[in-house]
Amino acid sequence: MALKERLTEDMKSALRNRETVRLGMVRMIRAQIKNREIAKGSDLVDEEAVEVVSSLIKSRKEALEFAVKGDRQDLVAQAEEELEILASYLPEQLSEEEIRSVVREVIEQSGAAGPGDLGRVMGAVMPRVKGRADGRLVNTIVRECLAGLATQDVQSMQTG
Repeated sequence: MALKERLTEDMKSALRNRETVRLGMVRMIRAQIKNREIAKGSDLVDEEAVEVVSSLIKSRKEALEFAVKGDRQDLVAQAEEELEILASYLPEQLSEEEIRSVVREVIEQSGAAGPGDLGRVMGAVMPRVKGRADGRLVNTIVRECLAGLATQDVQSMQTG
């Protein structure tokens, strides 16, 4: 089922079951998708709709960080519930090991040699994991792998 159809069905279900938080989140997602469609001038495909959900998740995570820093437990609980609802509309997320595998593959293919190749590697990895992995986590893994390459190069020069 397409994401937009699923959202419509979930909205009807939330209305019937009086799930106010879920209903509010579904309406927000639908509104953001509609805004993006208007800006684009045509309907969004599922991948583009997933991008909308991902951007909403990113903003909710930022709100959660501020709530935690401000010691606002009521807002923390609300943001966590909203994140859980939003995450249910994303495709299955890749595990950390699956991300590492993609990163290693891209590094081998691109011939990246160290941290200076971060942009090139990220540019190749992100389209492969789009919507299925958090960008911050991917960035962290790419940095670790590239730093490991640099360390291996230094060690091989010292022993060689």
